[in-house]
Amino acid sequence: MLRVVGAGLPRTATRSLKDALERLLGGRCYHMAEVFQHLEDVPTWHAAARGEEVDWSTFPPDCVAAVDWPASVFWRELAEANPDAVILLSTRDSAAKWWESADETILPVLRNPVEPENEEWQQMVRELFAREIGPDWDDADGAQAFYERHNEQVRGEAPADRLLDWQARDGWEPLCEALGVPVPDEPFPRVNTREEWRARAQQ
Repeated sequence: MLRVVGAGLPRTATRSLKDALERLLGGRCYHMAEVFQHLEDVPTWHAAARGEEVDWSTFPPDCVAAVDWPASVFWRELAEANPDAVILLSTRDSAAKWWESADETILPVLRNPVEPENEEWQQMVRELFAREIGPDWDDADGAQAFYERHNEQVRGEAPADRLLDWQARDGWEPLCEALGVPVPDEPFPRVNTREEWRARAQQ
């Protein structure tokens, strides 16, 4: 069973949250990074993106938490299947800052031609972007409007007693309070920055 269901969009410190939640909960936190390590999951995510039925009580498997796309696209279904889980909405200071980060990191990958070895993964992700944002997902104004709309939908739909509205600057304390665990005596993780993306892209 998941103890945390992430509802936040990519580039809202979700990779740092993955490390933090694994530290707090002692288990695996699903994230897009996990998809690359478990390509056998892609057909299930692709089916979900097409609107086909998925058993969310057992998927993603062997995890204590799930953040980032593709999991957070289906936060409603995951929250229903895991009724005791905290619903974690991670955000940035503004839609403009979110777009700026996405525009410099994940979106260039999707703008490139589909690579044969990654065809199913790229098709799945593009379908998620089209499903959530719309066919003009690469339009700055439209994407930022989606960011605002998505966050307000989560705040409006998630039960107040389960929702944690969080930003990276909030650090450990709100997470630990929501989960009923001690605050670690170490800095909150900060990984997958734009600088790290640029460094990987140049390799």
